[in-house]
Amino acid sequence: MVGELIHQVLIQLERDKKSTNFIKKEISPTSSRKKHYNMKKKLENFIKRDFSVIDKLNQIEELITLKDFPIFMGCTEQEISQDLFFDMKWGIDSKTGIIQLMNLVPLEILYKEQHMDATGSTWDRYNDALANYIVQHNDSINVLEIGGGSGSLARKIKNVDNSISYTIVEPNPIIDDREIKVIDTFFDENISNDNDQTQTVVLSQVLEHAYYPFEFLNTIYNYLPLGGKFIFGYPNLEYFFKNKFTNAINFEHTLLMTDYYLDFILKKSSFKIIDKTNFENHSIFYSVEKTEVDYQEISIENRYDYYKKMFVNFVDHHKKLIKNLNDKIEIHKGPIYLFGAHIFSQYLMAFGLKIDNVVNILDNSKLKQGKRLYGTDLFVKSPKCLKNVDSPLVILKAGPYNDEIKKDILENINSNTKFI
Repeated sequence: MVGELIHQVLIQLERDKKSTNFIKKEISPTSSRKKHYNMKKKLENFIKRDFSVIDKLNQIEELITLKDFPIFMGCTEQEISQDLFFDMKWGIDSKTGIIQLMNLVPLEILYKEQHMDATGSTWDRYNDALANYIVQHNDSINVLEIGGGSGSLARKIKNVDNSISYTIVEPNPIIDDREIKVIDTFFDENISNDNDQTQTVVLSQVLEHAYYPFEFLNTIYNYLPLGGKFIFGYPNLEYFFKNKFTNAINFEHTLLMTDYYLDFILKKSSFKIIDKTNFENHSIFYSVEKTEVDYQEISIENRYDYYKKMFVNFVDHHKKLIKNLNDKIEIHKGPIYLFGAHIFSQYLMAFGLKIDNVVNILDNSKLKQGKRLYGTDLFVKSPKCLKNVDSPLVILKAGPYNDEIKKDILENINSNTKFI
């Protein structure tokens, strides 16, 4: 789902950014990292966001910097020498408590290719549930989706209600369906809504990628007619981060914008929340409506202590986790695999996971198999490669997807697999 590359946001970034140059330098591989590069190519230009996205004031307190983090959380076929690294610097707003990335990767670099195809039973259930939710709350025959990716959500919505005329605005579409209109571009103020025909905008797992959420919501607000619906699925970042899942915040999710903050931002943008429904512990479904109500005077409670403590616990947990994993890796004599050609694995490495003896990255996504995990020399294979391996050891820290991954491998591939 690459609708995150929103042209409106790019324009705002160009207005607000302060570019800073890094000096490229060679860094020798350490004993705790596989010798997968001779030089780390540092990102030369970045966007400085040292003010709170909630109140626009310069009150960001630095929390931690993860040095030389791969900028792309997917797989690639490019030469390893072209991989870019950047310091991941996290801070917290002292007035509201929102945690945010202080330095940003330009979006045209971050989202240069598709890396997400929503593979697995959890995503299937999610898309089914969201499709039904959207049809239930939709009042329009014409629906516009921002960032449709592979079109999986669109097809499910059409299966529920084929009378809907469906349009996707997506700069990197991988959609082949005659019943779905695709506008191959970014969503911005230039996308017209002729005669206000489209009264519903939908999206899935996109809003959390916006660098400037107020500006993004303002573009949607201006596109919709009065009373128009905005219906979307949003990750349960509160649950993810509290449970130490590394897909909560990263170079793409640059804000720990939990639903507490999202509710405030929606109201501040003159959207009325009609309904808010949890999907398992995975996501939150929202149905909101464009109004003329002026919410400019509403305030937000400061949750600085609450979220800072949560962040400290997150970091401490991973330091202890990596020590435990490295101890187990040290004494294991057989082949070792790491599951997740994604941010899950990259975070473990950033905290110091020893990958010298890792044979391959495992992932169920066909989009990733046969490619290299960005920032490493590890290639991706299907878990089916474990079938004839004697007692393989799999490092599995894939957050909310752990149970379904483990169950599939043990029941369908190799029952002798050990997990840590």
